[in-house]
Amino acid sequence: MTNERTISQINKKIDDGEANIYTAEEFKKLIKKGETPAFDEVDVVTCGTCGVMSGTAAILNFIVSEPGEFIRAREVYMNGVPAYSGPCPNEWLGSVDVILHGTAHSIHDENYGGGFLLKDLLEGKEVDVVVESVDGKTIENTITIEDITRGQIIGARMAFKNYTAFTNPNKDAVPSIFAATPLEGNLSGLTFSGCGDLNPLQNDIPHNVIREGKKVLINGAIGYILGDGTRSSAEKPNLMLSGDLTKMDPYYIGGFKTGQGGEIYDTVAIPIPVLNEESYNNLLITDDMIDLPVADIKGRHLPLANTNYHEMWANHDLRPQYDRNKCRLCDDCSVETICPTNAFKKGSLNIAHCYGCGMCANFCTHDAFEMNTGNVDLRIDGEDVNIPIICRQSDRLRGNKLSLKLKKMIENKEFEL
Repeated sequence: MTNERTISQINKKIDDGEANIYTAEEFKKLIKKGETPAFDEVDVVTCGTCGVMSGTAAILNFIVSEPGEFIRAREVYMNGVPAYSGPCPNEWLGSVDVILHGTAHSIHDENYGGGFLLKDLLEGKEVDVVVESVDGKTIENTITIEDITRGQIIGARMAFKNYTAFTNPNKDAVPSIFAATPLEGNLSGLTFSGCGDLNPLQNDIPHNVIREGKKVLINGAIGYILGDGTRSSAEKPNLMLSGDLTKMDPYYIGGFKTGQGGEIYDTVAIPIPVLNEESYNNLLITDDMIDLPVADIKGRHLPLANTNYHEMWANHDLRPQYDRNKCRLCDDCSVETICPTNAFKKGSLNIAHCYGCGMCANFCTHDAFEMNTGNVDLRIDGEDVNIPIICRQSDRLRGNKLSLKLKKMIENKEFEL
């Protein structure tokens, strides 16, 4: 008999409390232990990824004044971050529609941008709004998330099926969005993105289940797949997703400082129903089977060597251990300056804001942070080199947590396939 099942059959098993649901982390651990569940023993695998996702934007509507005070907005700034007015003019209504780019930088601080702003809003913080109107008026106000009458995240390019690792073989440091600080030269460090065998698209090649209109979780809220994302291809697919900003969990979204200013990270989880042998076999991929090219950060598309995601993640720490006794509370603290998510301030580590990038452990001058981020052996230009992994722009811990949340929602009948 052919191994086939339908979504309706799986949903009935879920309703009856008989479905076998795994997170990708749980499923891959069983594979690596040689205890792979058979086709009949798995109905759904929830896959997740968290990473810098530059294509993120938010469409927001909120009131800034009484009706009749100004004609319409020409420019809008939120904590100094440009929020582009439109598409609706809202003439004389006192409200604005804006499109906020996750990669937009504050006019006051390039390291503060759309990602940090959206996290501040979701955490309930007050945000200063300045509106320059077409009739020459300046309107200033303060809003919170409660004042957002409508907020929608549109991700033009999200959940990318892994990416490329970068190092710098050149002499001088190179500032880039692919490193938390300008990446020093002479192959002194490697930075990478991608959650490897946990990534949804890595577990569904080619798009058998992950299709337009399907429900997903975006930053903890239910969202939908709009279709393929920009620059998506068969070799390197990504998705266009959308979800209600006001229902998102600030833990899963935020800003990430790079060598080119503030960026934004998001977390996405997608259920993979096991409908047939093909969808089951696609789930059997593990980190050691997923190639990861290493490129020159200055050329980006110039491959230098090749590795895999096992080398990036296997047995490496997902979070640092901070020893306050070793911290000297330096006036010019290197960690406070470079921490991409501003998780370390004034001698205190906010673990909820920590991203596990590894920068603190690699750059603290007094070894107050301990974290094994690993290193990788490569052959570049005919020579064997060992390069430390100094920065991760993806966070497996957040990806795992959202996958687990999705699993529980399915089991509790809060998320129907």
